[in-house]
Amino acid sequence: MSYRIKPGKECRIAISGKSGCGNTTVSTLLSQTLNIKLINYTFRQLAEEKGITLAEVIENAKTDDSYDKYVDSHQVELAKKESCVLGSRLAIWMLKEADLKVYLKLDSDTRAERILNREGGKLEDIKAFTEMRDSEDSRRYMELYKIDNSKFDFVDLVIDTGVSNPEMSVKTIVAKLIEMGIVEEV
Repeated sequence: MSYRIKPGKECRIAISGKSGCGNTTVSTLLSQTLNIKLINYTFRQLAEEKGITLAEVIENAKTDDSYDKYVDSHQVELAKKESCVLGSRLAIWMLKEADLKVYLKLDSDTRAERILNREGGKLEDIKAFTEMRDSEDSRRYMELYKIDNSKFDFVDLVIDTGVSNPEMSVKTIVAKLIEMGIVEEV
């Protein structure tokens, strides 16, 4: 089955969730399904561009707001240009123009297991790092933007990715977009 944005319309979909919830996978699949641009510019990409580790970026961001502000403003700037899927920790809060806001949730143990499968290492180390990262992210978002990332009751869809695999999640999102009159089958 194929889908497209209805002629004459644009569509910006914001997808957020904590690390390991499937944000990148769901965002990528959705952008491919709708044949629109994927914007997923994160600390991970910034680390690659700067030639440092993700842990170093996170550590630097504790005392240097420019890391967050650059990533957040850059991705919103990119998203405003065309129909897209913006997948990031703050997409649903930062992209005010989003036609659809989706929050992906998943319990912390499963998130850590998924990160382990993706990146390797020791589960206890990943749990500790993920907990630190979640806490640090929440602190920074509140400090920088007055955003409480534990409050997402304003979104259009909340999907539990422990119950819904990536393909099911994409089908749910596409069904919502069809219901909204933004997307059609072709």
